[in-house]
Amino acid sequence: MCRSLKGSSVDSKPYAEPAQQAQGGSRRPPLPVKVVIAGGFGVGKTTAVSAVSEIPLVTTEAAITEIAAEIDRTGEVPDKVTTTVALDFGRITIDDEIKLYLFGTPGQDRFGFMWHELTKGALGALVIVDTRRIDDCYAAVDYFEHTDVPFVVAVNRFHGMLAHEIEDVRWALAIGPETPIITFDARDRSSVLDALLSVLHRSLARATASTS
Repeated sequence: MCRSLKGSSVDSKPYAEPAQQAQGGSRRPPLPVKVVIAGGFGVGKTTAVSAVSEIPLVTTEAAITEIAAEIDRTGEVPDKVTTTVALDFGRITIDDEIKLYLFGTPGQDRFGFMWHELTKGALGALVIVDTRRIDDCYAAVDYFEHTDVPFVVAVNRFHGMLAHEIEDVRWALAIGPETPIITFDARDRSSVLDALLSVLHRSLARATASTS
C-alpha cells in the first residue's frame, strides 16, 4: 500500500509565471519554469541534474553513516557513499523562450517533509524509478498522484538494461494509463533532456485539456 508524504503549507511564488516584456521593445527573457526531479534513494536524481545542468550543480550531499545505511537500505547500491539531504539544483536553457530550473528532492522517506516545499510552483515533475528496487519507488509515485503537479515516470536504464518491462513497472506501481512512462539514462545529457521535454509536453497537454 502506497504512503503519501506530507509537508507544510507555506505559500511560495510559482516559477512558471510569464516573463515580463522588456522595455524598449527588446526581446523578453526566457520564461522561467520550475521542474522537480523526484524518486527514491539512489535512483539517479543527482546524476540526472548534474548531467544536464549548464551551471555547476548545487547539491547538499552528505556522507552516509553506518546507521543511515541501515535505515536507507543501501545494500543494493553499495557504491553510493553520499546522499542528498536537502536538494539538488541545476539549470538548463531549452531555447530563447524557456529556461528550466531543476530541483532534485532527497530520496529518503525521513526527508519526505521537504517535498511539499520543493514542489511548490513546479510546472511538472520527472519521477525516476529504479527497477532493481521497485518497492522504494512507491512513495514518490504516490506523492505526485495526490498533487496537481503533472508528472512523467522515467525508468533509469542502469548499465543500459531494464530489470522489468515498462508495462510490468506500470502494473507494479499501479500507475494509471494517463501517466506517461519512459526510459532514459540519467548519465546521458541528451537522454535527460528528452525526459525533461516529455515533462513539458505532459504539462502542456494537462493545461490544454483543462481549458478546453
